[in-house]
Amino acid sequence: VQLQASGGGLVQAGGSLKLSCVASAGSLNFYAIGWFRQAPGKEREGVSCIGTSEGITYYVDSVKGRFTISRDNAKNTVYLQMNNLKPDDTAVYYCATDLLELCTYYSGSLLDMDYWGKGTLVTVSS
Repeated sequence: VQLQASGGGLVQAGGSLKLSCVASAGSLNFYAIGWFRQAPGKEREGVSCIGTSEGITYYVDSVKGRFTISRDNAKNTVYLQMNNLKPDDTAVYYCATDLLELCTYYSGSLLDMDYWGKGTLVTVSS
């Protein structure tokens, strides 16, 4: 499966963006999809994940209550709605999958995945 993230851009603090993850080859519908981000000089961080059952989701503490992950199987797309954005949310955002139905974690953190798409840059100005 080949993934592509889009929807990034420049917004002011407090603004919103909606990221999309589509499969350019294959289908997302059978797999858990994760969103990760990497800010300059920082390690990659798992932000959110959704299993094949939309009720099973994960959010890193720093985005809980602000970000919402969802999937539209008819459109073969996973979304990350980001509200009340903060400068600390500035990063390149990637979607990824391990070709599993469930998201996988260790010590409360989303584990890295094997299949990655090109990222999309989110810049939040103060």
